[in-house]
Amino acid sequence: MDRGRNLIKVYYNSACPVCKAGIESQKSKMEGCSIEWKDIHSNPRLVTEINSEIEQVRERLHVVDEHDQIYIGFDAFLIIWRHSPSEKWKATLLGLPIIKQLGRIAYNQFAVMLYKWNKAKKHW
Repeated sequence: MDRGRNLIKVYYNSACPVCKAGIESQKSKMEGCSIEWKDIHSNPRLVTEINSEIEQVRERLHVVDEHDQIYIGFDAFLIIWRHSPSEKWKATLLGLPIIKQLGRIAYNQFAVMLYKWNKAKKHW
């Protein structure tokens, strides 16, 4: 673990089965990395660390980088991938200007639909 820097903090919602599966998969790719995984479903008070509301984190992934900057949604994934040894290429490719903008649009549309589906299924 890189002890000279702050940890990356990932705020996610394990009550969403799609989100939970994605985070579990990501965790397995990042063993030994400086990442702190914060499940707002099991501990809703965690949202106060990022001055957010629980519904915002339920709808979109939030990440705090090693410089304490907050990233939300697609940009949060770019930070995670940048720190994942096997996925740095994703951050580079998907972080290119036009691709990044398209990724944000796609992520936001998917996040809204997934949030509505989770609410309809009463996952929280």
